Amino acid sequence: MRLTRIVICAWLLAGIGSGPEAAAEPLKVCAAENELPYSNKDGEGFENKLAELIGKELGRPVEYVWWQDPRYFIRDQLDRGLCDAVIGVDTDDPRMSTSKPYYRSGYVFVYRKEKGVKVADWDSDFLKKAERIAFMPDTPAETMLKKVGRYYDQFNYLQSLVGFKARRNQYVRYDPEKLVREVESGSADLAVLWGPQAARYVKNADRPLEMRVIPDHQARSDGEKVPHHYSTSVGVRKGEEALLADINRVLKKREKEIRALLKAEGVPLLPVEETGAAAREIAKKGKST
Repeated sequence: MRLTRIVICAWLLAGIGSGPEAAAEPLKVCAAENELPYSNKDGEGFENKLAELIGKELGRPVEYVWWQDPRYFIRDQLDRGLCDAVIGVDTDDPRMSTSKPYYRSGYVFVYRKEKGVKVADWDSDFLKKAERIAFMPDTPAETMLKKVGRYYDQFNYLQSLVGFKARRNQYVRYDPEKLVREVESGSADLAVLWGPQAARYVKNADRPLEMRVIPDHQARSDGEKVPHHYSTSVGVRKGEEALLADINRVLKKREKEIRALLKAEGVPLLPVEETGAAAREIAKKGKST
Protein backbone atom coordinates (compact mmCIF):
# COMPACT_ATOMS: atom_id res chain seq x y z
CA MET A 1 0.00 0.00 0.00
CA ARG A 2 2.86 2.41 0.88
CA LEU A 3 4.49 1.75 -2.53
CA THR A 4 1.18 2.40 -4.28
CA ARG A 5 0.85 5.75 -2.54
CA ILE A 6 4.38 6.75 -3.59
CA VAL A 7 3.63 5.85 -7.22
CA ILE A 8 0.36 7.85 -7.16
CA CYS A 9 2.09 10.90 -5.63
CA ALA A 10 4.85 10.78 -8.21
CA TRP A 11 2.25 10.57 -11.00
CA LEU A 12 0.33 13.54 -9.57
CA LEU A 13 3.49 15.64 -9.28
CA ALA A 14 4.42 14.81 -12.86
CA GLY A 15 0.94 15.87 -13.96
CA ILE A 16 1.26 19.19 -12.15
CA GLY A 17 4.62 19.87 -13.82
CA SER A 18 3.29 19.19 -17.31
CA GLY A 19 0.72 22.03 -17.35
CA PRO A 20 0.85 24.57 -20.15
CA GLU A 21 2.61 27.23 -18.06
CA ALA A 22 5.29 24.84 -16.79
CA ALA A 23 5.84 23.44 -20.28
CA ALA A 24 6.31 26.81 -21.96
CA GLU A 25 9.92 27.43 -22.91
CA PRO A 26 11.01 31.04 -22.41
CA LEU A 27 11.58 33.16 -25.49
CA LYS A 28 15.11 34.40 -24.93
CA VAL A 29 15.56 37.82 -26.48
CA CYS A 30 18.91 39.53 -26.97
CA ALA A 31 18.44 43.19 -26.06
CA ALA A 32 20.42 46.25 -25.02
CA GLU A 33 20.43 46.84 -21.29
CA ASN A 34 20.55 50.64 -21.70
CA GLU A 35 19.71 51.74 -25.23
CA LEU A 36 16.56 53.79 -25.12
CA PRO A 37 14.27 54.34 -26.91
CA TYR A 38 14.73 50.70 -28.01
CA SER A 39 15.20 48.78 -24.76
CA ASN A 40 16.52 48.84 -21.23
CA LYS A 41 16.44 46.65 -18.14
CA ASP A 42 13.35 48.43 -16.83
CA GLY A 43 11.34 47.50 -19.95
CA GLU A 44 10.83 51.12 -20.99
CA GLY A 45 11.77 50.73 -24.65
CA PHE A 46 9.34 50.19 -27.50
CA GLU A 47 11.24 47.03 -28.48
CA ASN A 48 10.70 45.71 -24.95
CA LYS A 49 6.96 46.10 -25.57
CA LEU A 50 7.18 44.39 -28.93
CA ALA A 51 9.13 41.47 -27.44
CA GLU A 52 6.47 41.05 -24.73
CA LEU A 53 3.71 41.14 -27.35
CA ILE A 54 5.41 38.39 -29.38
CA GLY A 55 6.11 36.29 -26.32
CA LYS A 56 2.53 36.57 -25.10
CA GLU A 57 1.12 35.53 -28.47
CA LEU A 58 3.47 32.54 -28.60
CA GLY A 59 2.61 31.58 -25.02
CA ARG A 60 6.26 31.88 -24.03
CA PRO A 61 7.51 34.12 -21.21
CA VAL A 62 10.17 36.57 -22.38
CA GLU A 63 13.60 36.17 -20.84
CA TYR A 64 16.16 38.83 -21.75
CA VAL A 65 19.82 38.24 -22.46
CA TRP A 66 21.36 41.69 -22.07
CA TRP A 67 24.21 43.21 -24.03
CA GLN A 68 26.17 46.46 -23.67
CA ASP A 69 28.22 46.56 -26.87
CA PRO A 70 26.24 46.19 -30.13
CA ARG A 71 29.23 45.06 -32.16
CA TYR A 72 29.50 41.50 -30.88
CA PHE A 73 26.21 40.29 -29.38
CA ILE A 74 25.09 38.45 -32.52
CA ARG A 75 28.32 36.47 -32.66
CA ASP A 76 28.66 35.96 -28.90
CA GLN A 77 25.04 35.50 -27.88
CA LEU A 78 22.66 34.74 -30.75
CA ASP A 79 25.00 32.47 -32.72
CA ARG A 80 25.99 30.59 -29.56
CA GLY A 81 22.38 29.86 -28.67
CA LEU A 82 22.26 32.09 -25.58
CA CYS A 83 19.21 33.83 -27.01
CA ASP A 84 16.57 32.98 -29.62
CA ALA A 85 15.63 36.29 -31.21
CA VAL A 86 16.66 39.90 -31.71
CA ILE A 87 14.06 42.66 -32.06
CA GLY A 88 14.68 45.51 -34.50
CA VAL A 89 17.26 44.35 -37.05
CA ASP A 90 17.64 45.38 -40.67
CA THR A 91 15.53 43.22 -42.97
CA ASP A 92 17.77 40.69 -44.76
CA ASP A 93 20.67 41.17 -42.36
CA PRO A 94 23.04 38.46 -43.68
CA ARG A 95 24.16 37.40 -40.21
CA MET A 96 20.79 35.83 -39.36
CA SER A 97 17.38 34.87 -40.71
CA THR A 98 14.98 37.78 -40.60
CA SER A 99 11.19 37.99 -40.44
CA LYS A 100 9.03 39.91 -42.83
CA PRO A 101 9.47 43.63 -42.07
CA TYR A 102 7.05 44.97 -39.47
CA TYR A 103 7.84 48.62 -40.20
CA ARG A 104 9.86 50.87 -42.46
CA SER A 105 11.22 54.26 -41.50
CA GLY A 106 13.89 56.75 -42.44
CA TYR A 107 16.50 59.22 -41.30
CA VAL A 108 15.09 62.59 -40.30
CA PHE A 109 16.00 66.23 -39.91
CA VAL A 110 15.07 67.58 -36.47
CA TYR A 111 14.86 71.34 -35.99
CA ARG A 112 12.92 73.91 -34.03
CA LYS A 113 9.53 74.91 -35.39
CA GLU A 114 9.96 78.46 -36.50
CA LYS A 115 8.14 80.51 -39.09
CA GLY A 116 9.57 80.08 -42.56
CA VAL A 117 12.02 77.31 -41.62
CA LYS A 118 11.80 74.11 -43.67
CA VAL A 119 14.58 71.58 -44.15
CA ALA A 120 13.42 69.08 -46.75
CA ASP A 121 16.65 67.80 -48.29
CA TRP A 122 20.44 67.98 -48.13
CA ASP A 123 20.54 70.93 -50.52
CA SER A 124 18.53 73.12 -48.13
CA ASP A 125 19.86 76.64 -47.53
CA PHE A 126 19.33 76.09 -43.80
CA LEU A 127 22.06 73.42 -43.82
CA LYS A 128 24.52 75.87 -45.34
CA LYS A 129 23.84 78.46 -42.63
CA ALA A 130 23.52 76.18 -39.58
CA GLU A 131 26.31 76.73 -37.07
CA ARG A 132 25.99 73.40 -35.25
CA ILE A 133 24.61 70.15 -36.67
CA ALA A 134 24.16 67.20 -34.29
CA PHE A 135 24.60 63.75 -35.86
CA MET A 136 26.10 60.34 -35.25
CA PRO A 137 29.22 59.08 -37.05
CA ASP A 138 29.08 56.12 -39.44
CA THR A 139 25.56 57.01 -40.56
CA PRO A 140 24.18 58.47 -43.80
CA ALA A 141 24.41 61.89 -42.11
CA GLU A 142 28.21 61.71 -42.01
CA THR A 143 28.41 60.77 -45.69
CA MET A 144 26.05 63.51 -46.80
CA LEU A 145 27.63 66.20 -44.61
CA LYS A 146 30.95 65.43 -46.29
CA LYS A 147 29.26 65.79 -49.66
CA VAL A 148 27.77 69.21 -48.86
CA GLY A 149 30.97 70.42 -47.22
CA ARG A 150 29.71 70.62 -43.62
CA TYR A 151 31.40 67.63 -41.97
CA TYR A 152 34.85 68.91 -41.03
CA ASP A 153 33.65 72.17 -39.49
CA GLN A 154 31.39 70.07 -37.22
CA PHE A 155 34.10 67.62 -36.13
CA ASN A 156 34.96 69.21 -32.76
CA TYR A 157 31.28 69.65 -31.92
CA LEU A 158 30.70 65.98 -32.77
CA GLN A 159 33.24 64.92 -30.15
CA SER A 160 31.38 66.89 -27.49
CA LEU A 161 28.25 64.81 -28.11
CA VAL A 162 29.78 61.52 -26.97
CA GLY A 163 27.65 60.24 -24.14
CA PHE A 164 29.43 56.99 -23.24
CA LYS A 165 32.80 55.34 -23.83
CA ALA A 166 33.49 51.70 -22.97
CA ARG A 167 36.74 50.92 -21.17
CA ARG A 168 37.45 48.03 -23.50
CA ASN A 169 37.96 48.48 -27.24
CA GLN A 170 37.01 52.17 -27.03
CA TYR A 171 33.37 51.63 -27.94
CA VAL A 172 31.72 55.06 -28.16
CA ARG A 173 28.00 55.68 -27.79
CA TYR A 174 25.95 58.72 -28.79
CA ASP A 175 22.70 59.27 -26.92
CA PRO A 176 19.85 60.23 -29.29
CA GLU A 177 18.05 62.04 -26.47
CA LYS A 178 21.08 64.29 -25.99
CA LEU A 179 21.19 65.15 -29.69
CA VAL A 180 17.51 66.10 -29.73
CA ARG A 181 17.95 68.13 -26.53
CA GLU A 182 20.78 70.02 -28.22
CA VAL A 183 18.28 71.24 -30.81
CA GLU A 184 15.57 71.91 -28.25
CA SER A 185 17.88 74.04 -26.13
CA GLY A 186 19.26 75.96 -29.10
CA SER A 187 22.78 74.54 -28.72
CA ALA A 188 22.40 73.01 -32.18
CA ASP A 189 20.44 74.30 -35.15
CA LEU A 190 19.73 70.86 -36.57
CA ALA A 191 20.03 67.16 -35.77
CA VAL A 192 20.11 64.27 -38.22
CA LEU A 193 18.99 60.97 -36.71
CA TRP A 194 17.31 57.66 -37.49
CA GLY A 195 13.61 58.48 -37.09
CA PRO A 196 12.74 55.75 -34.54
CA GLN A 197 15.69 56.91 -32.42
CA ALA A 198 14.54 60.50 -32.33
CA ALA A 199 10.75 60.16 -32.23
CA ARG A 200 10.19 59.79 -28.47
CA TYR A 201 12.33 62.78 -27.62
CA VAL A 202 10.88 64.99 -30.34
CA LYS A 203 7.38 64.09 -29.17
CA ASN A 204 8.17 64.84 -25.51
CA ALA A 205 10.17 68.02 -26.08
CA ASP A 206 9.03 71.10 -24.16
CA ARG A 207 9.70 73.25 -27.20
CA PRO A 208 7.92 72.39 -30.48
CA LEU A 209 10.25 70.54 -32.84
CA GLU A 210 9.84 69.53 -36.47
CA MET A 211 10.82 66.03 -37.56
CA ARG A 212 11.00 65.64 -41.33
CA VAL A 213 11.79 62.39 -43.12
CA ILE A 214 14.68 62.77 -45.56
CA PRO A 215 13.82 61.57 -49.08
CA ASP A 216 15.49 58.35 -50.17
CA HIS A 217 17.11 59.63 -53.36
CA GLN A 218 20.44 60.67 -51.89
CA ALA A 219 23.81 59.97 -53.49
CA ARG A 220 27.48 60.50 -52.65
CA SER A 221 29.74 62.76 -54.68
CA ASP A 222 30.69 59.77 -56.86
CA GLY A 223 27.03 59.06 -57.63
CA GLU A 224 26.65 55.97 -55.41
CA LYS A 225 23.33 55.89 -53.58
CA VAL A 226 23.21 56.59 -49.85
CA PRO A 227 20.07 54.85 -48.53
CA HIS A 228 18.07 56.77 -45.94
CA HIS A 229 15.04 54.47 -45.63
CA TYR A 230 15.23 50.98 -44.10
CA SER A 231 12.86 48.16 -43.23
CA THR A 232 13.00 46.53 -39.79
CA SER A 233 12.48 42.88 -38.83
CA VAL A 234 12.92 40.36 -36.03
CA GLY A 235 16.03 38.21 -36.36
CA VAL A 236 16.62 34.59 -35.37
CA ARG A 237 19.57 32.24 -35.68
CA LYS A 238 20.03 30.74 -39.13
CA GLY A 239 18.28 27.39 -39.36
CA GLU A 240 15.57 28.26 -36.82
CA GLU A 241 12.86 28.22 -39.47
CA ALA A 242 10.08 26.99 -37.17
CA LEU A 243 10.60 29.90 -34.79
CA LEU A 244 10.84 32.32 -37.71
CA ALA A 245 7.51 31.02 -39.06
CA ASP A 246 5.92 31.49 -35.63
CA ILE A 247 7.21 35.06 -35.40
CA ASN A 248 5.98 35.86 -38.91
CA ARG A 249 2.57 34.53 -37.93
CA VAL A 250 2.49 36.78 -34.86
CA LEU A 251 3.62 39.84 -36.82
CA LYS A 252 0.80 39.31 -39.29
CA LYS A 253 -1.85 38.55 -36.69
CA ARG A 254 -0.94 41.47 -34.43
CA GLU A 255 -0.08 43.92 -37.21
CA LYS A 256 -2.58 46.56 -36.08
CA GLU A 257 -1.36 46.44 -32.48
CA ILE A 258 2.26 46.70 -33.57
CA ARG A 259 1.48 49.67 -35.77
CA ALA A 260 -0.41 51.33 -32.91
CA LEU A 261 2.58 50.76 -30.62
CA LEU A 262 4.91 52.42 -33.13
CA LYS A 263 2.53 55.33 -33.72
CA ALA A 264 2.24 55.89 -29.98
CA GLU A 265 6.03 56.09 -29.89
CA GLY A 266 5.89 58.69 -32.66
CA VAL A 267 7.92 56.64 -35.14
CA PRO A 268 7.63 58.05 -38.68
CA LEU A 269 6.22 55.15 -40.69
CA LEU A 270 6.77 54.65 -44.41
CA PRO A 271 5.10 52.05 -46.64
CA VAL A 272 6.74 48.67 -45.98
CA GLU A 273 6.37 47.85 -49.67
CA GLU A 274 8.12 51.11 -50.61
CA THR A 275 9.90 50.89 -53.95
CA GLY A 276 12.27 53.26 -55.70
CA ALA A 277 9.29 54.89 -57.41
CA ALA A 278 7.45 55.25 -54.10
CA ALA A 279 10.55 56.78 -52.53
CA ARG A 280 10.74 59.38 -55.28
CA GLU A 281 7.07 60.19 -54.77
CA ILE A 282 7.69 60.70 -51.05
CA ALA A 283 10.59 62.97 -51.92
CA LYS A 284 8.34 65.09 -54.14
CA LYS A 285 5.79 65.51 -51.39
CA GLY A 286 8.44 66.32 -48.78
CA LYS A 287 6.83 63.95 -46.30
CA SER A 288 6.93 65.06 -42.68
CA THR A 289 5.51 63.77 -39.44
